[in-house]
Amino acid sequence: MDALNQLPLNIAATIRSLFGDSHSIWADLTMNVINIILVIVLIVLAALILILLERKIAGWTSQRPGPNRLGPHGWFQTIADALKLLGKEDVTPAGADKFIFKIAPMILFALPMMTLAVIPYGKGMSPIDLDLGIVYFLAISAVSTLSLLMAGWSSNNKYSMLGGMRAVAQMISYEIPLIFSLLGVVMITQTFSLSKIVEAQSTVPFVVLQPLAFVIYLIAGIAEVNRAPFDLVEADQEVVAGPFTEYTGLRWGLFFLGEYGNMTAVAALTTTVFLGGWQGPAILPGYAWFFLKVGIIIFFQMWVRWTFPRIRIDHLMGLAWKVLLPLSILNILLTGLGIYIYDLVLRIGG
Repeated sequence: MDALNQLPLNIAATIRSLFGDSHSIWADLTMNVINIILVIVLIVLAALILILLERKIAGWTSQRPGPNRLGPHGWFQTIADALKLLGKEDVTPAGADKFIFKIAPMILFALPMMTLAVIPYGKGMSPIDLDLGIVYFLAISAVSTLSLLMAGWSSNNKYSMLGGMRAVAQMISYEIPLIFSLLGVVMITQTFSLSKIVEAQSTVPFVVLQPLAFVIYLIAGIAEVNRAPFDLVEADQEVVAGPFTEYTGLRWGLFFLGEYGNMTAVAALTTTVFLGGWQGPAILPGYAWFFLKVGIIIFFQMWVRWTFPRIRIDHLMGLAWKVLLPLSILNILLTGLGIYIYDLVLRIGG
């Protein structure tokens, strides 16, 4: 099992050994390029797999077979849909701000790649190990609000604009309890480094010590990626498709890929901060445990989407400001009290 755990690191060391100085600027640049390519491949493969998985789960929850015509058990349906999107006409509205209209989906698609670059997938397997990993992750994730507002404003469509403004209101509202829910873990570990947070869970995962923060983060995370029942940004019975109304073809597909990429990023951070990351029994390598936990969180998000109906916009905002925010502040106070009592007991016992 140790050999499997060390396999990615051994491959990286072999690539570095091809250079005269394994830590030269060219060796570091090569590894960074490889890491970027791997993250891009991860996002694309995750999207292809998750789209098919979501359709199967949607069919399962409604007692339907789901895609079952193209390929064995319908596995090639996503590939066919991707080819269909590539062949569709790229239409830009006449009155739109063409530059902003075109770059908005590119920004949303690029953000998950940037956030997943700081996630530790195994021991020593973080593409970029930042001391401020959580801060970087949250800062990059917040930019997705801007991309949706850009898409809505630049479309020259009232429904799109309304959807973009909804995105701003919803995502800012849920970012606050989401950030507060992570502060408890930061207070316990005294670090913003994701790798050190995982190492601090060697005995017990933080979901045991921070169950309230875990629930708050899950709810706020689903709202942050605009997944049902929090998908008021594109509520079809109210604003057609929100900021995506005027988009067609590949540009619409980039928004779709960005949603699944952000869903993967939220699941990855949940696994890292609350579920012990890559740590688990030695029956599987660490990175296998990591992706297994991520898969469970993603399945939960899909199950929630196809189980609960879309809630009203006033209930959506009320949940953030009247329920999640007070609970997240309460969790910070309880965590601080627990740390104080723990230190007091250690001093008395010492």
